[in-house]
Amino acid sequence: MRRPRAILFDWDNTLVDSWAVIHEALSVTFEAMGRAPWTLDETKQRVRHSLRDAFPRLFGSRWEDARSLYLDTFTAMHLERLSALGGAGPLLEALAEDRYYLAVVSNKTGALLRREAEHLGWSRYFRSMVGAGDASADKPDPAVVHAALLGSGIEPDAAWLVGDTALDLECATAAGCVPVLLAASDAPEAATKVLPALRFSDCASLLRGLRDL
Repeated sequence: MRRPRAILFDWDNTLVDSWAVIHEALSVTFEAMGRAPWTLDETKQRVRHSLRDAFPRLFGSRWEDARSLYLDTFTAMHLERLSALGGAGPLLEALAEDRYYLAVVSNKTGALLRREAEHLGWSRYFRSMVGAGDASADKPDPAVVHAALLGSGIEPDAAWLVGDTALDLECATAAGCVPVLLAASDAPEAATKVLPALRFSDCASLLRGLRDL
């Protein structure tokens, strides 16, 4: 395994913890749409795709109303309850010092994604932040990777895509990146379609792994 030129990160549950806010906004939306809300564990297992991909399946013809309600609810509280995952800030600082090309590919709505990065003081680390709606299609479509690397002169095969779910690994494989799993457990769902090339349990072990290459 060679050292990558670029590292593309997923956002939620890879660098930040925003599950409580996602779950609460979904619960408000489900109840308004006359559906029983998911439990927090169900939310963590089921939330993978962007709103434009997931909500038509969940809410049918009312999906745009549901999306508006979800976004309004989420936006009202996400910054005050946002928290970085352990070691994420030091990891990004170290990788920036090591002069990696850093970017984010997320299924969180692009404007909200960039607002969160600015709130955490992380915007300076990323050369590109591609959220839902920013590319022609959302993860796992490889369009997000091409958008994140646009203008960098870096080919996907010289990039790692680091995430915590099978969707991230599928996206990496479809784009030709190295799929890297960052999760405290082995994430059994990741074994259903695509296996990671590398696994790390936390941000500190990812940094050590990179510096050992």
